[in-house]
Amino acid sequence: AVCSMGNSTSRLYSVLAKTLSSGAVSQHQDCLEQLDSAQLDPIDPKDLLEECQIVLQKRPPRFQRNFVNLKKSTTSNHRPIRVMQWNILAQALGEGKDNFVQCPMEALKWEERKCLILEEILAYKPDILCLQEVDHYFDTFEPLLSRLGYQCTFFPKPWSPCLDVEHNNGPDGCAMFFLKERFELVNSANIRLTAMKLKTNQVAIAQTLKCHETGRLFCIAVTHLKARTGWERFRSAQGCDLLQNLKNITQGAKIPLIVCGDFNAEPTEEVYREFSNSSLNLNSAYKLLSPDGQSEPPYTTWKIRPSGECRHTLDYIWYSQHALNVNSALGLLTEEQIGPNRLPSFNYPSDHLSLVCDFSFNQDPDRLL
Repeated sequence: AVCSMGNSTSRLYSVLAKTLSSGAVSQHQDCLEQLDSAQLDPIDPKDLLEECQIVLQKRPPRFQRNFVNLKKSTTSNHRPIRVMQWNILAQALGEGKDNFVQCPMEALKWEERKCLILEEILAYKPDILCLQEVDHYFDTFEPLLSRLGYQCTFFPKPWSPCLDVEHNNGPDGCAMFFLKERFELVNSANIRLTAMKLKTNQVAIAQTLKCHETGRLFCIAVTHLKARTGWERFRSAQGCDLLQNLKNITQGAKIPLIVCGDFNAEPTEEVYREFSNSSLNLNSAYKLLSPDGQSEPPYTTWKIRPSGECRHTLDYIWYSQHALNVNSALGLLTEEQIGPNRLPSFNYPSDHLSLVCDFSFNQDPDRLL
């Protein structure tokens, strides 16, 4: 297997960011063995960002997005916990199946697109990162983010559609990353979602973490529900299964909960109502950006396929509103920024927007764990 970074020949990339020319799992091994000794050394995020910008110097600069302050009058006595949710678009699907008719194939080259993804992550510096459609976990995200101080977990789909694409890089799945300097892992569960008593192709990861600074426990979960119109009842069943699992893990909401995901469901769908009305007392963080705090954003994904233009709100960060406060949320890209050809593009690496929120624990002493 060829292990190269593309245009950059720097020491950092020659050691680290190995992009494989073939997706065969057996061909990953050489690169992974080369990475083992290097993984012990931390990377300065500024150095990695600089390397990404060198690779991206022929592309337009990244879009500016601003955080919206949502703090109430109460002040927190600890550093906020920044959570990032993002469907990054599986490379095999972007090049092979998703058919973004207005996006040039040149914009989807992995050597550059991965640097756009990393640039976005490095720009917002999440304490916890939840990703969907990750098909370059072992050769890119795990080796890089572990050296940035994250503990990394990956759970692939059992029958990933990426495997149907020639020259794929293995299955896609959900991935979770948290900063070890801020949190300790107490419990971790990989969940294969069930619908109508059948095991499905969709998965979730749920981890209970202890915050070093406060000593508080909380649960963070990531998922990616079934896509496509006509599967609404199936998504609803998957959502019910996930909620039941999370009720058990959080001891019936005694442990605060944050759930990130691409739900593939508009707010009008049953699965959205299930999360809104759950006994876990969840609220959707991005509703707080609306004037009345009751409406979801107009879109979190915007693309053009052969069947036409698709603009939907499918991505969410749910949180325990009795136990957590949302201090701020990252504003979305405007229609003008996205441009007439929509996403992905030379400017932006995915067809979904990243969502980023800063959380703090509610200071109600009755809720301390």
